[in-house]
Amino acid sequence: MPGATPPLDRRAFVVSTLSSGFALAVAAEAGSATASTSAEGLVAGAVAIPVAGGEVPAYRAAPKGASRAPVVLVVHEIFGVHEHIQDVCRRLAALGYLAVAPELFARHGDASKLKTSKEILEQIVSKVPDREVLADLDATLSWAGGHGGDTSRAAVVGFCWGGRVTWLYAAHNPLLRAGVAFYGRLVGATDALRPRHPVDVAASLYVSVLGLYGGADDGIPQSSIDAMRAALPDRAPRSQIVVYPGAPHAFFADYRPSYRKDTAELAWARLRAWLVDHGV
Repeated sequence: MPGATPPLDRRAFVVSTLSSGFALAVAAEAGSATASTSAEGLVAGAVAIPVAGGEVPAYRAAPKGASRAPVVLVVHEIFGVHEHIQDVCRRLAALGYLAVAPELFARHGDASKLKTSKEILEQIVSKVPDREVLADLDATLSWAGGHGGDTSRAAVVGFCWGGRVTWLYAAHNPLLRAGVAFYGRLVGATDALRPRHPVDVAASLYVSVLGLYGGADDGIPQSSIDAMRAALPDRAPRSQIVVYPGAPHAFFADYRPSYRKDTAELAWARLRAWLVDHGV
């Protein structure tokens, strides 16, 4: 785990504060189904996580007065730590967890200010190395341990881009007890920034991961899910992939037209049970 790091180098870090509201690329999609979880009874808001070279902003939510709460790292979509991810943290905190979502694009740009997903992918996501992401998650877990969290009971939960990262982090950090990946990409071309994908680390997972996928996801075909299932070892820790027939990509994103309420509720119930079953 990284220790103390130097002060923020503003030449290297583009983002030093969290955005408010929804990312510009999806703000117009937010509708009546969008959840807004109350922070009553919680300690919730922005924090700064010391990482290599400076600090990244993060959103933290935890029960007020909680001592040694289990920790859930929340890994954002391509839109960064916008309102939806902050709300997920509050939902988890309401269940008794210290949930923290670091802004993992902080060195490369502010995804919340770009107008389209294409711009975010080309201008920011394409520049983010996996090794940096994993190191920043290590630093976030270390920070949580020093701020009321019990890192002996820790999990990682990620969505879309963060779903892929969830699988990778479960093969990186043996301190975890569980992971839950919402529709994260499983296969793909490799390069210097992304040397491995989930299918490549399936056999070396330290913890059990629950993968939650949509059967009508145009970007994650069933063939890639089949390949991942085949790569998962038939031994402990055992992971599981659930496919919801007819559900599109981002079926949990209640601020988008892709949201499927019934499926999202089933997936959330599975997440809760998975964490409890694995001692988180």
